[in-house]
Amino acid sequence: MHIAGSPTVSDADSALVDIPDGALAITADGLIDFCGPFDELPAQPGDVVVDHGGAFLLPGFVDAHVHFPQTYELDAYGGGQLLEWLNNCIFPAESRLADPVFARTIARDFTRARIAAGTTAAMVFGSAFPVAQDELFEATQRAGLRIVSGRGIQTQGPDSAAPLMTSEADAIALTTAEIDRWHAADTGDPDTARLLTAIVPRFTLSVTTQTLAALGELYAQVRDRGVYIHTHLNENNRPGTGEVDLVKQLFDVECYLDTYDGKFLPGSAVGGESLLGRRTILAHCVHCTDAELARMAETGTSIAHCPTSQLFLGSGTMPWNRTVDAGVTIALGSDCGGGDEWLISKVAGDAYKVHISEAGEASVAMHPAQMLFSGTLAGARALDAESRFGNFDVGKEADFLVIDPQRWPPLERMLRNGVRDDDPQRARDQTLFALLMGMREPAIAEVYVGGDKVDFGAV
Repeated sequence: MHIAGSPTVSDADSALVDIPDGALAITADGLIDFCGPFDELPAQPGDVVVDHGGAFLLPGFVDAHVHFPQTYELDAYGGGQLLEWLNNCIFPAESRLADPVFARTIARDFTRARIAAGTTAAMVFGSAFPVAQDELFEATQRAGLRIVSGRGIQTQGPDSAAPLMTSEADAIALTTAEIDRWHAADTGDPDTARLLTAIVPRFTLSVTTQTLAALGELYAQVRDRGVYIHTHLNENNRPGTGEVDLVKQLFDVECYLDTYDGKFLPGSAVGGESLLGRRTILAHCVHCTDAELARMAETGTSIAHCPTSQLFLGSGTMPWNRTVDAGVTIALGSDCGGGDEWLISKVAGDAYKVHISEAGEASVAMHPAQMLFSGTLAGARALDAESRFGNFDVGKEADFLVIDPQRWPPLERMLRNGVRDDDPQRARDQTLFALLMGMREPAIAEVYVGGDKVDFGAV
């Protein structure tokens, strides 16, 4: 089952492909050569056939926003919403990654968690410490997964964040060094690489106008190399003391997005280069104005939608219909550790729950094809890599999961005994919905990236 072609999220249901007795043929260099009914597969001499029986094949999950330094902080109690949680739990936890031994351990466990959850590609918010970032990229390369990551940049903040902060000059120097070392380090070509880098200011409250100006200058220099931008936007709108209001108060800007669009001086005056564009992913975007959404759509900037963490931190609900109607690409992000689910299908389930609970006419029951799209093809689109992976179109790199319901009995029982509609298309949708909602990590039997089986033990 996959979302074929290049539809919008609104058209995902018409692009949903379900092949009950299907075959996926992969070339020696890891590209998809055929996707269709098994009895139509053109046999070739020397073909190796792997029969997965009653298992499902799905495209690999794409996590558009996950925090490497927060691997051990899922369900951390901070006694409040976003800013309290950061101060009381996250900044102290992330400071531990300065220790090289700890950094190696957490990089291993983070990468193994990705494999277990079938996350073949991810936009990873990185550590402030180069030693930890090196361990992250090395573990990812050993596993054969795809990653975009960058060190978390902080040049101002509370006392609890002091170990994570650097000078303005070091912020640029360390980020530049990471790009030079790790961007496309595996192949030398961003169009074929699995290891890619991003410029990652934590959020506007963690940097100064000088930092934003310098990052804009740096991005103008490396944008053509395929480097990404990743940060947070409009997550918490607690009146007066929340993230959104504090950004507007401290920077005296008309809207939060302006600070990333080069308009970070008082009155939203232009102070530098914009960080928006096709390779920019902004996490959360729960409380965007119509003007902000329009600007994101205009520039090709994408949203990492993180409903699981928004529930955990009391951040509210990104309005689904209004955001979709704006034309912005929306991909799912686990936001671990604000989110407490690594599994993107579980994040899709939370998206379904929060959006059906939106008030009045805003309430929407997401189609299961939209859920699958948001966790696969939309993620590839947000990473500007839709031509490479995200579905089973012929010619793409073969990133896929083998989902075996027998390995997770509750899922197997639901699929075997659940009521299905007499209409075949409706029954197909019901099966996909049950698969996404009922899946857990044990059901993910095998993970493939570019046709290569991922070896858990290699990490």
